[in-house]
This record gives sequence, structure tokens and C-alpha cells, in this order.
Amino acid sequence: MHAQVIWKQPKKLTGPLAVLGIVALFAHSIKWSHSASITPVFQGTFGYDLVAATSGELSLLTYNVAGLPEIISSAPSRRVASMKAISTRINAYDIVNVQEDFYYHRELYNGGNMHRYRTREKTGIPFGDGLNVLSKYPVLKADRVPWTDCHGADCFAAKGFLYTRLEIAQDIFVDVYNIHATAADNEQAAQARNNNLLQLGRYIQKYSDKQAVIVMGDFNAHYAAHWDELPLFYEPLGLQDAWVVLQKQGVTPAVIEDFTPSEKLTLTDTCESIDKIFFRGSSEIEFTPRSYKVENRQFQNGQGQALSDHCAVSLNLGWRKSQLSKKLSTAQL
Repeated sequence: MHAQVIWKQPKKLTGPLAVLGIVALFAHSIKWSHSASITPVFQGTFGYDLVAATSGELSLLTYNVAGLPEIISSAPSRRVASMKAISTRINAYDIVNVQEDFYYHRELYNGGNMHRYRTREKTGIPFGDGLNVLSKYPVLKADRVPWTDCHGADCFAAKGFLYTRLEIAQDIFVDVYNIHATAADNEQAAQARNNNLLQLGRYIQKYSDKQAVIVMGDFNAHYAAHWDELPLFYEPLGLQDAWVVLQKQGVTPAVIEDFTPSEKLTLTDTCESIDKIFFRGSSEIEFTPRSYKVENRQFQNGQGQALSDHCAVSLNLGWRKSQLSKKLSTAQL
């Protein structure tokens, strides 16, 4: 159980020293838990009974929920109420990757969320990564991996990536990755972030070889930024960016030398977000991205304030059993 702390003057504190002070202040409320486990199935929750299917559609969402303590949060809305609202609104999606699920994890999981399968929290700051997956499909495996490189205030949390394997139909499996890369755009942070993505790429090559893959999360990176090296991550893995496919007709944006990122909460569907969804099929599954959306209105409170300091990003991803797989199955009969 998290301790309830009431702030009489909700001032915002920033900077590494402030973060370190908050870490010390909240250390007493940190709860240890198993990092690679799945919460049990609960009666009355939203989940799918697996059937023998050859096609379907996945509704995906990635959302940085701004779960730092309110005193240092950059989100415009109150954190407890916002996290409870997020808890219920993400019920509309089949598979949800959340980042910065730190201090308000109880509100996120118990505020009305009904996903049947949910990864178990890995504590809070500074030991947790803030990453969780909520799914209506069975989660068969889970593994948390911290980054080997970090920079600045990001080193106060155990940021990294979360690997899960989901079964979306009988004997149809997809490896889903949730990531939160190093933030900031100075030279040292950019180098750490590029190393983060290379580390993730090596893991995917080793543990998801020949598997269908979805990677969703907060990349903190832009194609237009010359300091980011996204192609070195996704090209060797054969991944496709849903935003590039659906909003840019498959053409990757060019580098802009004097690039300045847009404010995160002003984004529309046509704008590049640092919150990205990549995918690739396999010899078993073919993926077809159908609709991409920046969910800015879906995640606002009654006063029109965003529930986080990021916009959630959604994708409807069609899938079907590949023709090669069908031929092999028929030949074995």
C-alpha cells in the first residue's frame, strides 16, 4: 500500500537534486514485488477466451501516464484523479503499454481497470522501471531489462524495457515490448538513448528471432533530429513504424538540421510523436496497420486538461495467419 501524502502547497520541483530529494522522501512507501510475474486472472474482468482463429484485429495503446509524485510532475492535472480516470479509459483497448507507472500504480490498477492480464509492478522510484502491460490476451512470459546506459535525472529510475509474450489466438503468439528510453536532447543523453535502442535491438534479435513483434513506448526520439539514430534500431529488425506507414505513406521524415520538437500535448495525428508503435510480422502472422490516432481528447478531464504530460497513441492492427503458415499446416494433415 502506498502512503497517502497531502501537499499543502503543490509547488513543482525540478532538477536532479530535487528528484533525489523526492526519492528519499518517498523511499519509505516503496513496495518490493516480483519483476517478471503476471497478476492472476480475476472474475468479471475483460479478457478473451482463446479460439482457433486465422485472422483478427488488435487495438493497441501506448501511454506515458506521468506517474511521478505530483510535486515534481509536469502533467497539468492532479495525479490521483487523473490516474483513476486513465485506469477506466484504457479498458477500451486490447493491449496497453504504460510508462512512468511509478507512484500512483494503485490508482492505475485499482481505479476501475478491468484488463484480465497485467504485469506486476516492479516497485517505485528508484528501483522500478515504471513499465507495465495490461492485456485482454494471456501474457505467457515477462522479463524486465534495465538499460546499461543512462544520463542525468534518468539514472534515478531503473528505466529500460519490458518484454512480454502474448497469445492472441490458439497457438498464435506475439512478442510485445514496452520501452522508455533516455530523455533530453543534449549530446550525452542522445548517445545514451541511441545505446538504449541498440541494446533493445540485440535483445529482440536473440529472444524474438522469427517471432511477430510489437514495440510500443516512449522512445524520446525523432526522425527529424540529427542526434537520434532511429534507423539503426528498426531497420536491422525489419520493424515498421505505424505512424510512418499510415500518416507518411511509408516515407520516413528527413533530418532537419535546426529541428525543434513540438510541445507534446499539441500533437495531432500527422505530427511525429516520441511515443511510437513499431511492428513486424513473421512466417506465421501478417500484420496490417489500419488506423493510427493521437488520443488527445480521449484522455482529458472535465476541465479539458490532459490526464498526463504525453498524449496517448493508439493503433488498430489487423492480423492474419500467413499463407505460408496455412500451406504448412495443410501439408501436415
